[in-house]
Amino acid sequence: MRAGTTLVRLADMTEKITRINPEHLHETPGYHHITVVETGRTAYLAGQCPLDRNGDLVGVGSLETQVDQVVANALAALAAVSARPEHVVRSVIYVRSDERDVLGAAWRRLTESALSPAFTTASTLLGVAQLGFQGQLVEVDLTVALPD
Repeated sequence: MRAGTTLVRLADMTEKITRINPEHLHETPGYHHITVVETGRTAYLAGQCPLDRNGDLVGVGSLETQVDQVVANALAALAAVSARPEHVVRSVIYVRSDERDVLGAAWRRLTESALSPAFTTASTLLGVAQLGFQGQLVEVDLTVALPD
C-alpha cells in the first residue's frame, strides 16, 4: 500500500470490500476512485427507474420526487437479495439534463437519502439526452457485492 492512500472497510464485511482514494488522484465529493471486492457473489440490479408498483411514472417534471422513487425502488431491490446500500460497489447515475446544476441536485438528493452509502463507492454521474420512459428524469444502476 502506498503512503497516503485512504482505505475504508465495511464493518460487517471486514476485508471483503475496500474503497480507495489514491493520493495522486483528485479529491472526490464523497465517492471513492477504486472499490476492491473480495467476495464470491455479485448482484447486478437493472436500472432503477421512478416507477411505482403499477409501472406508472411518478413525479412528472419533479427531479426530487423521481429521485425519491428511485431510492425506494433501489432499497426494495437490495432487500430482495438480502443486501443494504453499504454492499453496493458500483453505481451509475443517469440524469436527463446537460446542466451541471441539475446533475448536482440529483447527486445531492441521492447522497442525502437512505441509499447514500451506495454512493461512497466507485460511482459515475452522467447527463443524458433521453431515458427509457417519457418524462423520466433519473435512473440509477447498481452493482452489489452480496453478503455471505
